Parts: sequence; C-alpha cells; structure tokens
Amino acid sequence: MTARGHCILSHGFESGPDATKVTALEAAATALGWSCERPDYRDLDAKREVSELGDVLARQQRLLDLAQAAAARGPLVLAGSSLGAYISARVTLEVPVAALFLLAPPTRMGAAPALDAAAVPTSIVHGWDDELIPAMHVVDWAHTRRARLLLVDDAHRLADHVDASARAFAALLEGL
Repeated sequence: MTARGHCILSHGFESGPDATKVTALEAAATALGWSCERPDYRDLDAKREVSELGDVLARQQRLLDLAQAAAARGPLVLAGSSLGAYISARVTLEVPVAALFLLAPPTRMGAAPALDAAAVPTSIVHGWDDELIPAMHVVDWAHTRRARLLLVDDAHRLADHVDASARAFAALLEGL
C-alpha cells in the first residue's frame, strides 16, 4: 500500500524522537496510512554556547532539508511540539505542505522571528496553564489564521492530553 503522504514529527527542546507525544502522533498517522519520520535534534539542543535553546537555526535547517526531500515525493504534513512546533511552522514558509500541526507553540522566542507559518490547514493543541507560553498568545495567533485550536486543562508538556493530541492530529489528517 502506498502512503497517503508523509509526516515529519519534531520533538520539543530537551526531548527526543522517542518522546511520548511524537510517538502518539506517529501511531495516529500510520493508522491512517501516512508514513512518518521523527528527526533527532538532541545534538543541536545541547549546543548551549549558541543560545539557551541550543542551535535553533541549525535545528530549523535540519528540518528544512528533510522537508524539501519529502515534499518532492508527495504530500507532506509537519507537526511539532514546542520548539519543534516553532521550527515546523517556520519551515512551511519555505516548503509546500498539506497541513501543519502544533503542540504548545511558542509565539515569541526572544530575538528570534515571531511564529509564522504558511496559509495551510493548521491545528493546534495548547494548555490553558502553559507556564512558558501564555494561552492567550496562542489564541491570538490562531485567530488570525482561523486555525483549529484545542485548549486543554494542562501545562506546557500536555502530559495529560497525549491521547487528545493524537486524536486532533488524526482529525487534521482525515480532513485532507
């Protein structure tokens, strides 16, 4: 069976490709016939001499390289958690994607450019009690794009809403 398309699932800062959330997203996508990959950014996150968040630009470039190759083969969906969400959104400005899925996306990160993304179907899951990214910042960002937004009673890691996040991702993919 040929895959419906490909998903690149980017983990958050100080996490990894085997993280609970991206693992759950992959399970949801593969059940619907999508192929997936989960890049490993841990080496770049460890580069604290670049910034407190590691080498964000190199992280974004790694995703861009993977996304360009994948988009050449067929429909592509980018998904990410926190810093993975930020780079996924930014990469949509350079690579055509079918959709974008963001978990706890930072709308601002110091001197880095503000969160921005291409005008594609976008779905977001964010915690009302996110201690790093105020929920209202995400509400405002989602509003300007008419993105689908699921606000949940959770903190930044969305630990209590992994299944809900996977269901929201599946709904996005089913709508394509």
